[in-house]
Amino acid sequence: MRNKVLVVGSMNYDIILKAKRLPEEGETMPVSGCTFAAGGKGANQAVQAAKLGLETYFVGCVGTDPMGDFLYNTAAEYGLHTEYIHRTSAPTGLGLVHALEDGSVHASIVRGANFEITREDIDAVEPLMDETGIVILQMEIPLEINRYVIDKAKAHGCKVLLNAAPAEPFEKEYLAKCDILVVNEVEAAFYADRTAGSLSEGCAMADEMAAELHNTVVITMGSEGAAVSDGNRHEEIPSMKVNAVETTGAGDSFIGGITYAVMNGMDIMEACRFATRCSAITVTRPGAQNSMPVLSEVL
Repeated sequence: MRNKVLVVGSMNYDIILKAKRLPEEGETMPVSGCTFAAGGKGANQAVQAAKLGLETYFVGCVGTDPMGDFLYNTAAEYGLHTEYIHRTSAPTGLGLVHALEDGSVHASIVRGANFEITREDIDAVEPLMDETGIVILQMEIPLEINRYVIDKAKAHGCKVLLNAAPAEPFEKEYLAKCDILVVNEVEAAFYADRTAGSLSEGCAMADEMAAELHNTVVITMGSEGAAVSDGNRHEEIPSMKVNAVETTGAGDSFIGGITYAVMNGMDIMEACRFATRCSAITVTRPGAQNSMPVLSEVL
């Protein structure tokens, strides 16, 4: 029975600065507040899947420093299986986030221990793949490891969901091996070499990418919504209008939502509508993992 989710990815200790705006060049600017939180695209997506009730295993690396302790313990508190989180001598990955009053987010990351993950870490979790429905990947770990995971997952009959974020050069051969490719409008422009200014243009781009890659492509477009194509049909999924407090983690909440929906038999269009509800709730509260909804809230 393929009832497990496997996430291979990043864990970052996030320092979130609340500010009216970004500082100008050369300016030292006070901010209105600072919070510390568990982050990293991989961990965020895994936490959303777990909070929705999926049995979720995480593979990644953190340091042996206090920040690594915090991330490891937080993952366990949210119900993730943590036995495949590897502690390394490299410092824990770090995210520095400017969360502005208009809800926008500007983030920089230090890779740190996230780039210490090895093929041996993947080999250790391989026995689980025969019970895994979906393997989730992002681009905050070495691409060589992503290729290795994709090949292993396909050999074991798993679906692969790749959130190609942040955008990095990645062979079309491997993009095509992924069952579901999720990108935002900036990442879509990187891979398609042109921009989409509306949901309808996003659908045309998703159609082209899905036809070329023979898979399903989802392009998220922030407050506009998402453009979805399975190669045969497409759909514009409008966003839900909510009072956004902070958009940190919204895209990762969306990924966790898609995963839950697909694991529970929804088609990709239904899955994206479900995922839209997840991310709509997430942006109404500050923070990332702590703001993500549990299943009863989404329903």
